[in-house]
Amino acid sequence: MTDTLEHGFHFRLMALMYRFRDIYAPRKPVLKETGISEGFHVLDYGCGPGSYIGPLAERVGPSGMIYALDMHPLAIQMVERIVGKRKLTNVKTIQSAGETGLPDQSLDGALLYDAFHDLDHPEDVLKELHRVLKPGGLLSFSDHHLREQEFVFLLTKEGLFRLAKKGRKTHSFQKVD
Repeated sequence: MTDTLEHGFHFRLMALMYRFRDIYAPRKPVLKETGISEGFHVLDYGCGPGSYIGPLAERVGPSGMIYALDMHPLAIQMVERIVGKRKLTNVKTIQSAGETGLPDQSLDGALLYDAFHDLDHPEDVLKELHRVLKPGGLLSFSDHHLREQEFVFLLTKEGLFRLAKKGRKTHSFQKVD
């Protein structure tokens, strides 16, 4: 019980820090680097408290779809609050520590922001993202806990993804078929 309360406290504290970050460094410019556009179906893997949900919903528009995945129930609750408050009809939440439950080759893109360093089985997550991305699909990646050389190696070593583009805030990897 104490671990659960402590974990909840830490998650809420992180969410509060993200709110302040988002005021001073909005998420829209980050998403501009991704190439995600109208009609895209996108997975926000490790969505946390939902910082990208609003701007991403605008980017994909009503014909697009966002799947917000996180293992933490508070993350899912926070995203569902955003969805309800903004009356977003193009967002679905997935509570999971790994598998998405999505069909093969069903997504145009995926975001993996500030979560990779914390994954218990990163290779399994990369395989899952490869599975759900369409041929040539995009994986937008950012993790300030890892050096560029380290994460580029980790994301490309199995031959599932190749580095396609380096932005100011993100790196874009393309699915290798």
